[in-house]
Amino acid sequence: MTKRNMPSSITINHQDEDVMQGLVTAGALVALADGLVQAVELHELVNFMQQLMPAVPHDEIGELFDHRVRELKDRDGVAMITEKLGPLAGLSLASVVVRTAERVAAADRLIHPNETQAIRLIRLFMASLPAKRYATDAQRSAAHGNP
Repeated sequence: MTKRNMPSSITINHQDEDVMQGLVTAGALVALADGLVQAVELHELVNFMQQLMPAVPHDEIGELFDHRVRELKDRDGVAMITEKLGPLAGLSLASVVVRTAERVAAADRLIHPNETQAIRLIRLFMASLPAKRYATDAQRSAAHGNP
């Protein structure tokens, strides 16, 4: 995962980068789903991530969240989601990504139908992507005459 889409002040180790990117992307996607990103949603995301990744300062999480919200508004959202959530799909961390989205959605004590839909999409994406990767690898092997 490259750091090209991260604000320059964020300096975390490579191992945690995919996790941080995935969790922030899930949180930003759900926060945007109802059309209004609220401070309480960011606060919930920061608190949850601090429990999982205490070495990452809360202001860096907040900076990345703001950056990701802007990216999701300005770029092709599907490409962004695939890029940032893909490395965690199919792993045990996939459930943490879904839990992050659920916590952000519930932060304001009112889960909007669009937030529910965003959570469903995240859940589906996290469960279905590895099968597609496997099929692609299997198809490549078959095309090259490998069993």
